[in-house]
Amino acid sequence: MTTTDLTIRGDRVVTPGGLRPAAVHVRDGVITAVTDRGGPAAGDVVDAGDHVVAPGLVDIHVHVNEPGRTEWEGFATATRAAAAGGVTTIIDMPLNSVPPTVTVDALTTKRQAADGQCHVDVGFWGGIVPGNAAHLAALHDAGVFGFKAFLVDSGVDEFDHVDGGHLEGAMERLATSDALTLVHAEAADVIAQSAAVLDEGDPRAYATYLASRPDDAEVRAVQQVAAIALRTGGRAHVLHLSSAEALTPLRHAARAGAALTAETCPHYLALAADDIADGATAFKCAPPIRAADNRDLLWTALGDGTIALIATDHSPCTPELKRRGDGSFAAAWGGIASLQLGLSVVWTHAQARGHVPTDLVHWMSAAPAQLVGLRRKGMLAPGADADIVIWDPDATWTVDAPALEHRHPVTPYDGMTLRGRVSTTYLRGQMIYDGHAVTGGPIGRLLDREV
Repeated sequence: MTTTDLTIRGDRVVTPGGLRPAAVHVRDGVITAVTDRGGPAAGDVVDAGDHVVAPGLVDIHVHVNEPGRTEWEGFATATRAAAAGGVTTIIDMPLNSVPPTVTVDALTTKRQAADGQCHVDVGFWGGIVPGNAAHLAALHDAGVFGFKAFLVDSGVDEFDHVDGGHLEGAMERLATSDALTLVHAEAADVIAQSAAVLDEGDPRAYATYLASRPDDAEVRAVQQVAAIALRTGGRAHVLHLSSAEALTPLRHAARAGAALTAETCPHYLALAADDIADGATAFKCAPPIRAADNRDLLWTALGDGTIALIATDHSPCTPELKRRGDGSFAAAWGGIASLQLGLSVVWTHAQARGHVPTDLVHWMSAAPAQLVGLRRKGMLAPGADADIVIWDPDATWTVDAPALEHRHPVTPYDGMTLRGRVSTTYLRGQMIYDGHAVTGGPIGRLLDREV
């Protein structure tokens, strides 16, 4: 289902050439032209006024968890949250589903679970675990966008972590096909050495949890990934960077010519350790949220390009697993639910730091689409899919967790006042969110890696 003709006009349209008054012309779900605002229009005409008209966001780090842990989150609820947050494409992580996406059969199972449920377009990552090296080429051929590996315990038994040797062997295999390897970059030995902190400290105190996952765990792991990328010539991407100390090895790797990129997440850019109350386990994630001065340095790294993009790492679970009863950071599941909120959270803090809508679009739409090879996503340009979000950069609103679309009303942003609110979301020219509710049926497509 697509619209035949649609014209969206606005005073602030984010085009590849910058922010300007313009009109975006759509036919059969594809952008046919971007013209001056006052030119001829065809079909349905939408005037966005001074709201921002931008390409739909592309979130390359989402844990949907279906099949197997659909009680945590599923394709229907996750993609509804995405639509309401202006996200039109997500790439699903290979865990925490059962089975994890580490073989072609498992990918088939996941695609069958997703089929007919998705309100936005969905692609899939494969996984690197001990013993599945022989499956990587076939998984890549089957359409996964790349492969994720953990250098530390993943938190689920079905997806074991790998050591440096396993990672290097996998990247050697993948380098010939230019496949992207994603790495949860915390060093297992550093984490193990710090584990005693959890036994000795107050499990309800955030400071106890923070001390158990020190900066050095990220620094050491990023150094290791950079060295492997250089030796193998493979492409690697550091997931959810939280420690500003790890920016130094990232910059060294760039100067050495490594094909290494990194992302950070809204929670590392918006939240700070000192503001997290004892027992507030909705804030638990791995790597952890660190101090305010660390947050400032992450913003600087986004500005200078050391950090390439922002992804949510949407990783929800049940309220029980978040240990809302006893508030134990030691026992709670580590993951933050924010898929619907990413645009507003980032804009609230980006705007306060002098950034403009084109910056947000680069970090959350264009750069992630480019990294994973989605050539028809992340831009308002002729030939691109008409995935469009209209949002009000000046609107303020208060987060009400039970009103969000993801499965459980658990998020650290509950009760926070944010700036910037989605007015309308379109997927290939068809409205999927009207500013109040998700509209229509699940018209999202299951995406394969483009070749």
